[in-house]
Amino acid sequence: MSDLILIEQPERFAGVTVIRFNRPDKKNAITSPMYRTMVAALKAASDDPAIRAVAFLGSEGCFSAGNDMADFLAYAMSGTTEPPAAVDFLKTLATFDKPLVSGVDGLAIGIGTTLNLHCDLTIASSRSLFRTPFVDLALVPEAASSLLAPRIMGHQRAFALLVAGEGFSAEAAREAGLIWKVVEAGEVEAETLRLAAALAAKPVGALKIARDLVRGNTQEVLARMDEEMVHFASQLKSAEARAGFEAFLQRSNR
Repeated sequence: MSDLILIEQPERFAGVTVIRFNRPDKKNAITSPMYRTMVAALKAASDDPAIRAVAFLGSEGCFSAGNDMADFLAYAMSGTTEPPAAVDFLKTLATFDKPLVSGVDGLAIGIGTTLNLHCDLTIASSRSLFRTPFVDLALVPEAASSLLAPRIMGHQRAFALLVAGEGFSAEAAREAGLIWKVVEAGEVEAETLRLAAALAAKPVGALKIARDLVRGNTQEVLARMDEEMVHFASQLKSAEARAGFEAFLQRSNR
């Protein structure tokens, strides 16, 4: 499964680790092993003093369609009391101690949207679409998005995104503060890596202090993640969610 997440350290961009979604045939839908690969990559980047920034990238036309639905269905039917694999990833992401940037081209659905709330800078192509159809799948917001999105976007836009399931174009996402800059599709990767390398070149101590001050209280974010996940895990196992996953998979297999 490791080839579905590529971990790269481009020579031209010193001090940067790239975590790249590499499952284009499934629109970069994320499975449990993919989450575990990303956790390991983030921990390795945190422990390596030579790595000073991490960049998330997808494939052409798709950042990530979110969690793999077959994975969700398997979890729902497993009877396990263990939290979904996404939980460890999200907590690792929220507590990561170096700059995080992301480059979105095309679809950013579910966690493909909410992981950007934990990035310090996000670049998106003009053809990108951000959407979180949680309630449509009988689920609830995750990644502390119910805390972070209203702070960034205000109640009405956060409600439209997280509850109503409305899609946001790249320009609407920029206006809402969800992302920083919109560029053309062919420029996303280069601009994202340029930003990551620029951050990696800054004085380490001052950058960390400034970043921590801007990001604020991590414990509050982790507490909201825990609160959300109680409801999320419960809803994952609900009959209405299972029916939604099965219907989605049937449509996908046609």
